[in-house]
Amino acid sequence: MAPLEEAIGYKFVNSLLLAEAMTHPSMAYETQKPHFDNQRLEFLGDAVLQLTVTEWLYQQFPGFSEGEMTKLRARLVSGAALARFAKEIGLGQYLMMGKGEEASGGRARTSTLADAFESLTGAIYIDGGFDEAKKVLLNVCSRQLEHIANEPAEVNPKGQLQEQLQAIAPQSPIYQVVGESGKDHCKVFEVEVCWLEKVLGKGVGKSKKDAEISAAKAALEAKSWA
Repeated sequence: MAPLEEAIGYKFVNSLLLAEAMTHPSMAYETQKPHFDNQRLEFLGDAVLQLTVTEWLYQQFPGFSEGEMTKLRARLVSGAALARFAKEIGLGQYLMMGKGEEASGGRARTSTLADAFESLTGAIYIDGGFDEAKKVLLNVCSRQLEHIANEPAEVNPKGQLQEQLQAIAPQSPIYQVVGESGKDHCKVFEVEVCWLEKVLGKGVGKSKKDAEISAAKAALEAKSWA
């Protein structure tokens, strides 16, 4: 586990806590023997994460309302966000799990990685206290925290477009794929967004979702409905 400790910048006093944090519940299920797992540490780590992020947001955005900070916190502690943090420190490779769970892709599963990140946080909290846990979290999450600090408003072109259009008429914009190119593993989609039978914008992307966002951005820039 030494490389993991190096990656997070924290050396455990009690190495058993780290082992517990990295033990997936499938170990006990597969061996049919009593075995500790990381679920209790996950429960604790969730609370430490919530407090750390809440404190950071409170200090970073003194003018924000409770609702605004709640939305930002949700972006930072969502399962997808925690799994991303876990991947950045290579957490999946250190997990101890049953062969069946591993064979089914458990080592890279978003929920598993998110749970493990929470468990690791809980283990650091018990081993070194809140200040050490906070220090590790702020370090590991630094890039995302910096992004939030620079762009606190979540950019949602599709939502912005719908809001502006529905202020004029109740109909929602319609997105439709008008072209595809490339091989199966690297397709490029072309999408146009229409409203009241008028094309407002077109966009391309490596997924339909990305192409829709691109089309919405083009529509917002053109404002051809105005």
